[in-house]
Amino acid sequence: MKTFFIPPEFNIAIAWFSDALNPVTLKTTQNIQNIIIKPEDRERVITLIKDRLLFFTNHPSQAEPMIAYRIANMVGTRFHYMATRRAFDFLNGFVGRWFQGTGTFSVMPGVADKESMKMTRYILSQPQGKLVIFPEGEPMCSENDSLMPFQPGIIKLGFSALADARAKEPDADITILPAFIKYVITTPHDQVILNLEKHISVIEKKLGAEAGGRNLLRRFLMVGRILQENAEKDYGIEVTDEDYNFRVGKLRHFILDRMADMMKLKHYDREADAIQKLRVITTTLELIEVGYPSPDLPKLSQKELDYINQECIKAYDFIVMKRDYLISNPTPERFYEWLQRFESLVLGKRPRMLGGEPHHEPRDAHVFFAKTFKFGDYVADYKKNKNECVGRLLGSLKNEMQRLLDESQSLTSPIVAPGDIGGT
Repeated sequence: MKTFFIPPEFNIAIAWFSDALNPVTLKTTQNIQNIIIKPEDRERVITLIKDRLLFFTNHPSQAEPMIAYRIANMVGTRFHYMATRRAFDFLNGFVGRWFQGTGTFSVMPGVADKESMKMTRYILSQPQGKLVIFPEGEPMCSENDSLMPFQPGIIKLGFSALADARAKEPDADITILPAFIKYVITTPHDQVILNLEKHISVIEKKLGAEAGGRNLLRRFLMVGRILQENAEKDYGIEVTDEDYNFRVGKLRHFILDRMADMMKLKHYDREADAIQKLRVITTTLELIEVGYPSPDLPKLSQKELDYINQECIKAYDFIVMKRDYLISNPTPERFYEWLQRFESLVLGKRPRMLGGEPHHEPRDAHVFFAKTFKFGDYVADYKKNKNECVGRLLGSLKNEMQRLLDESQSLTSPIVAPGDIGGT
């Protein structure tokens, strides 16, 4: 019988090798040259080594687990991690064995994964147990300057873990340490502009578009509009007079609803937002791919699975191309986030979130830490009203991470005047 839950099996040899390989892996797969932490923050994290710890960070890319691993190294401790179940099967299971050796266990999305929940409680209840969590969940938002809604499940498990710990140690507590990771391109702005002009020219040529004297921001918006119009035509969507945001929203929902119909999904809310719809579809695909036994799962051929996976990527690309996000602050980092979408849609390049090519430009990862929270401070409120307490704690955590996000904006600056869109 196939094993669905895969526990961590820490292996010192694998861990040491991962320690040595981590800086190289960050450079070769993510083009991240340095991880920058303020000395006072590093010292503060070191003081938490003996704590039971839940480490929260934003999750816009594939780099965050590797950065969390590096942070653990830098302060002299080890973290546990979660990874989606299908990732453990990559490279005939080699990736899974590597994950296990570094303290990673599997989580099955879309189902009541009791073994994963039990492991989470166990790790957090142990003396000095530490777990990395990305509260935004999957899929990754791909926008470094945005935070998606946080998932409440881990907070509930945290309270359960605290109860387990206090059954043996009455004064036990679990610390939550929120952090925010900001990626900053280190290439000089004048060179970034030249590089972006070169990249967007390739996209324009492929689409048969002309720059026509537009500045860089207008060229990017023009390409976004052309891709939206081409997709509307391909899917036979009626063209209306509404603005880009309305039309691209209609487009991504059309793609998602069409996939749900193809899959005959039983628990699909057509009124949900696009990210929630995408989560339902992608978690269903993962359950199918790992062979999860459920009569509710659709029966799809490999050809159908491949097609739906590609459509998911397309829908995701249109979800994260937000016009106002780029116009309001056209920094090098935001331009390259849009370029990644263009290269996926037009050139068929594999997105970095799926293990594609590293970032075009060298970057530094700046890690900021917020104040800590203690589960013990909320136990009384949790007993009175669990949902209200969880919502309030999640809100406080998100506010702290949003504060760090806002403060990190000073690390970069626009390369085009914000709002300079003219005719696009």
